[in-house]
Amino acid sequence: MRITVNNKETETAAQNLAELAAELSLPEKGVAMAIGTQMVQRAEWAATPLCDGASIIIIKAACGG
Repeated sequence: MRITVNNKETETAAQNLAELAAELSLPEKGVAMAIGTQMVQRAEWAATPLCDGASIIIIKAACGG
């Protein structure tokens, strides 16, 4: 299916946010995801299905000062 990840159109076989995280090799910690404007807690990623045309925002924590 085709989805948008951080404003970039992407083709994925992932059926939910957990599968998408694995497909994108996201780290275990320091990452947040939202579908549209709705943040999804990591505990809910496996239960949150993706649909064609979904807009996903991925935010990665960064260290610095």
